[in-house]
Amino acid sequence: MTAFDPDADLSGDLALRLMMDSFVTLYWRRQLLDAAAVWLREHGYQVVALDAAQWAEATDMHRDIAWALSFPDSYGQNLDALNDCLRDVESYEYGTTRDATGLVIVFTSYDRFARAEPRTAQIVLDILADRARSAALFGHRIMCLVHSNDPDISFEPVGAMPVQWNDAEWLDSSRRSA
Repeated sequence: MTAFDPDADLSGDLALRLMMDSFVTLYWRRQLLDAAAVWLREHGYQVVALDAAQWAEATDMHRDIAWALSFPDSYGQNLDALNDCLRDVESYEYGTTRDATGLVIVFTSYDRFARAEPRTAQIVLDILADRARSAALFGHRIMCLVHSNDPDISFEPVGAMPVQWNDAEWLDSSRRSA
C-alpha cells in the first residue's frame, strides 16, 4: 500500500486519523475499539487481535504474538528477537501480506499485562511504534490499537527518534579530521 494520497478526500479515513500522531493508539471503550477494527477490516487492513488478559508474564505475550504473526520456530522469545521478527513482518517476510492495505495489531485488556510486566509492556509498544515508522518509509502501514480496562492507564512516549549523525560522519573519527 502506498502512502495516503494528499489529493484525496481523507476526512473520513479512520486509519489516517489513527496514525496521524502516533502508530499506537489507546482505547478504553471496547465498542469503539471493535468499531475501529471493523472499519479497518472493511478497508482492507489485516487485523490481528490478541487478548492480553491472560498474559501473566512476558513468555505468554511472546508465545501469542509469535503464533499470531507466524514467527519462525527459531524465534528467541525476548524483546530483541521480537524487534527482529517485527522487522521481518515490516518487510512482508511473514505475518502479513502485500495485498492488505496494512497491518493492525490489536491488544485487548493490555492493562492487565502492563500491571504484571510494566517495563515489558512499555517496550513492546515502543518496538511496535518503531517498526511502524520504519515500515511507513516503504508504504507499509502498520499500527497498534491498545485496549485498556483502566481509563487512567498511561505509557511513556513510544517511537521517539534520536537526533543522529549522518552516515558519512557517524564515526567520531570522521568528525575530527578535515
